Amino acid sequence: MSEGKVAIGRFRWTIALLLFLANAINYLDRSALSIVAPIVSKDLHFDPAQLGIVFSSFFVGYSIFCFVGGWASDRWGPRLVFGVAMAWWSVFCGLTAIATGFVSLLILRVLFGFGEGPMGSTTNKTISNWFPREEAGTMVGLTNAGNPIGGAVSGPVVGLVAFYISWRVSFLVITVIGLVWLFFWLFYVTDTPTTNKRVGLAEKELVARSRAAAAVREGDAASIGTWLKTPAVLAVALAFFSYNYVLYFFLTWLPSYLTTVHHLDLKSMSLLTVIPWLCGSIGMFGGGLLSDLLFRRTGNSILSRKIVLAGGLLLAAVSVLLASNAASLAAAITLIACANLFLLMAPQNCWVLIQEIVPSGQIGGVGGFVHFLANTAGIFGPALTGFIIQYGGGYTASFILAGVLAVAGALAVMLVVHSPQTLARPAVPV
Repeated sequence: MSEGKVAIGRFRWTIALLLFLANAINYLDRSALSIVAPIVSKDLHFDPAQLGIVFSSFFVGYSIFCFVGGWASDRWGPRLVFGVAMAWWSVFCGLTAIATGFVSLLILRVLFGFGEGPMGSTTNKTISNWFPREEAGTMVGLTNAGNPIGGAVSGPVVGLVAFYISWRVSFLVITVIGLVWLFFWLFYVTDTPTTNKRVGLAEKELVARSRAAAAVREGDAASIGTWLKTPAVLAVALAFFSYNYVLYFFLTWLPSYLTTVHHLDLKSMSLLTVIPWLCGSIGMFGGGLLSDLLFRRTGNSILSRKIVLAGGLLLAAVSVLLASNAASLAAAITLIACANLFLLMAPQNCWVLIQEIVPSGQIGGVGGFVHFLANTAGIFGPALTGFIIQYGGGYTASFILAGVLAVAGALAVMLVVHSPQTLARPAVPV
């Protein structure tokens, strides 16, 4: 038995580790501006409405390239697309250090977003290529757990560098991290296991055998345009949208909320933001692990992903709505941490549902389109929050709106996404 385990090999876990680190770097870079927003606003003379527009500008470039990157990963493979994306976003993240005002920072954030856009759909394409179906939820959860870890690390790394040296230097530091990762990605990764000399025959056969169970969809001649209009795909997109709205609300405005409402200084805020994101990493990995466990027990992949996805969004909504009236710092952090834990049980199951609904040759393109729709939440969400804070109901109204949208996403998945059949129980990989 032990010989069989060695023969099958675990090189796909190297791919998982690199994807985990890429996701961590992605959110480290993406959340960096939010961490230093209080001092950047003062340095560049931004009001809350202007700051919200700057936050949202990132998602203009990002959302467009969610679809472009996913389509490109189907056409040219995830290795090349991810490599180009990492190089691009690392460079333009570093160039944030040269921003001199509102217009220059706006342009840099859009260009930065171009590079980060392909990450989600290309990660999902890589997992579809490299892992058996019964590991898909766990792997999407594990690799995407890098997102909240990156958000957690961003506070200490970016915040403390900014506190002790300069906010401009902090962007140069995180750029170097991305370029180091790029070297290892290009050295180790290929588009599929079959073309990688480091992968043994047994491991290649394990992936191919498992993925063949879904090959019945490969004969479907429907165009990608047809898949993009499928109600189930659009329902997943709405759930993903609601998840992203809440996530980007926390990602962009949590530091300012803590400094403005609870009067924390930059150093204390930078350390305290670690807590919600660490809880989020537990939810991200646990949500994927739980849905794979349900799949093994029920044999129904779609139902298993739906239960965890909808349940996570509903529990997150409750936590967010309670946080809207949190009277103390301890209560606010506790509820936001709970919201993050439950919220991050959702996205990995959105990605796996895409793997189950559409043919493998169109997973990148359809996944990119879903990610594009989902990330329109980032285009107007942070800006809307800024205007609400400045002209409307403040942070309380912003929390309530985020909670309501989470409920809407959960309902869409529960009511529209259905399992056409019960799939055969997967064999647990040796």
